[in-house]
Amino acid sequence: MEVAIPHTLDRDTVRSRLRNSSHKIASGIPGGMAEVTTSWPGEDRMDMSIAAMGQTIDGYVIIEDSQVIFHVALPAALSFFEPIVSGAIRDQGQKLLR
Repeated sequence: MEVAIPHTLDRDTVRSRLRNSSHKIASGIPGGMAEVTTSWPGEDRMDMSIAAMGQTIDGYVIIEDSQVIFHVALPAALSFFEPIVSGAIRDQGQKLLR
């Protein structure tokens, strides 16, 4: 699944905001029991792993000039949640960039 979030910021600002607020990703996951880990394998890529309710979801974020793109690999058992997850990513992603 891919979710693009447009922005009007420069890449340095986007990187800084994602680095400083990525810990807030867990707050957008219902249940309050999520663990989120992130790493930066490249200047414009943030990898993430989200563990919640016995499931682990891996993904990454690519920073582009006018958008950030969240790539998330939903397990087949959770594919029916795609519309909900995509909406949550869009909402949380916009908050992370503020």
